[in-house]
Amino acid sequence: MLADVAPGLGLNLLVTAAVTLACVLTLWLVSIRIRDVSIVDIFWGPAFGIVALVGWFLSADHGVYERRVLVTVLTVAWAARLGIYLFRRNHGKGEDPRYTAAFRDRYSGRELHVQTLKMVFLLQGFLAWLISIPVQLAQYQVVPPALGVAAYVGTALFVVGFLFEAVGDWQLARFKADPANRGRVMDRGLWRYTRHPNYFGNACLWFGLWLIGREYWSGVLTVFSRVLMTHFLVNVTGKKLLEKRMGRARPEYADYVARTPGFFPWFPKPPGSVSPDDAARRPR
Repeated sequence: MLADVAPGLGLNLLVTAAVTLACVLTLWLVSIRIRDVSIVDIFWGPAFGIVALVGWFLSADHGVYERRVLVTVLTVAWAARLGIYLFRRNHGKGEDPRYTAAFRDRYSGRELHVQTLKMVFLLQGFLAWLISIPVQLAQYQVVPPALGVAAYVGTALFVVGFLFEAVGDWQLARFKADPANRGRVMDRGLWRYTRHPNYFGNACLWFGLWLIGREYWSGVLTVFSRVLMTHFLVNVTGKKLLEKRMGRARPEYADYVARTPGFFPWFPKPPGSVSPDDAARRPR
């Protein structure tokens, strides 16, 4: 057992894994009935909230109360906001075409259900559980016995990331709601300084949560979860796929890519500083 962690963390990890598994299996059965694999996206945020709440109750007699409260409240707040946002955005629109093309157009019958279970529901459930390990660890840490500098810095980083994600999503939703913007590229507000303020905010706030639990050496060991989350946001399911799709659908997106920072916010290049040839050579 780690010296700075109260007994019970191992049982906590098993219970949260079992609860997450039960949730994704139930969601998978629902997806079969309503013919919509993409409902798993709505569950992505709430999955972390469920893990945090289960950990809160299981760690009631362990850990440092202030740290338990902090990581639980922050995680649940983020999970609730993201879940509500995605539900409002996706509800009533049917299955996301990405899932249709990747699974429903390639498989049918039992094979379709097996593939979506393995490659979507179980995978996302496992990733949510794995990435949430720093939160679970923080709920059981007993050293130091009070919040330190890292916890306060982590909280500030979380707030910055939360605002980037929430404000970016809000600005994009307002932009899309205006019929005059149909087919146009969003380059206003936070989207003027980074092509992905929501993804940057997500990575930022999760590094903040990691910092809260890394005031002793055991917390440092969980940095893999932060790296994994950022990797997926940038190179797998987030930035890379979105930019590829946008580059094909909207020719003017190449110019936006050429003048706007890709992930970390910074000032964009001034209009006219990017030649058409340079913009056209940007990777799709």
